[in-house]
Amino acid sequence: MEHTLMAKTKAHQRINVGFIQGLILTFVLSVTAKGLAALPFLSIMGQLMLAILLGILLRAIVGVPHQAVSGITFSSKRLLRVGIILLGMKLNLGDILHAGPKVGAIAVINIVFTLFTVYGLTRWLKVDRKLGLLTACGTAICGAAAVVAISPQIKASDNEIAVSAATVAILGTIFTLLYTILYSILGLSPTGYGILSGATLHEVAHVIAAAAPGGQEAVDIAVIVKLTRVAMLVPVAMIIAVWEGRKERKIEDKPKGIQWRKLPVPWFILGFLMMSGFNTLGILPGKITEVILVVAYLLIAMAMAGLGLGVDIATFRRLGKKPFLAGLIGSVLLSALGFLLVHAFGLA
Repeated sequence: MEHTLMAKTKAHQRINVGFIQGLILTFVLSVTAKGLAALPFLSIMGQLMLAILLGILLRAIVGVPHQAVSGITFSSKRLLRVGIILLGMKLNLGDILHAGPKVGAIAVINIVFTLFTVYGLTRWLKVDRKLGLLTACGTAICGAAAVVAISPQIKASDNEIAVSAATVAILGTIFTLLYTILYSILGLSPTGYGILSGATLHEVAHVIAAAAPGGQEAVDIAVIVKLTRVAMLVPVAMIIAVWEGRKERKIEDKPKGIQWRKLPVPWFILGFLMMSGFNTLGILPGKITEVILVVAYLLIAMAMAGLGLGVDIATFRRLGKKPFLAGLIGSVLLSALGFLLVHAFGLA
């Protein structure tokens, strides 16, 4: 009896040690990604993309200790939600309102167009439904953050999350470089160029890097437009939650109609909106808000690293080609639409 108890205690200690190892591993990758993102070219890629790529490379080269899996999983799931909630401090709802209805209209039109276009392309290319939906949301709304925020609503696997997040991040990097090259020949004012960048590029890091050639005026309006798209994450997540709930009831042959009590409400998204409210009301000092945002990106990057550690390169090659093609076509069409809308609304 005593021997059995000692064995259980040792096993529990090994689990705890492994859990801590997993957390430390994702933390180190997250911090490393932040350091790399400070370098000139890698800053375009951003901390989140670098974290997931570092995770994939580490698994391919060294492997992942089995005992560390619990800590890695905790990072990729639990810490992710905390990071998304804290990320709400980046959004000031007042700035979005002050930007005017035209800017808001462009953001909404682009999101709706891209969601349906990219998702339609993935279905046409016979991509798995969940992977296609994640790729569409990431392309339309706010890159990897949208992918990981939407994933619980559709019960996506770690492979699907990692592949779609990396796909959108790589596409965003490519288009950021293209925007900086094309800036001088687009013929847009700094404001018009900033609106185009914010309305069509994926990650916040991409938007800032792409808008930089237009000066501070372009960067400021680009970030506001981008955050308008980020705000759309909340209603999109809720709509997808309702849609998925209806699909599940059809499969299980349950009565029609929305059962609100059983609806998979994305509580962390509501937390994100609540934090946005705190930021809008100016409840916390600016320095504390900055610290919270650093922690938010650190936690989300730990989650990205955890997802990367769960994906091998062979899986990425097998699952990633068609979503990348769909995202590429969708991104080209999104950029073209954004350019036309900037002219159509007289903001060029």
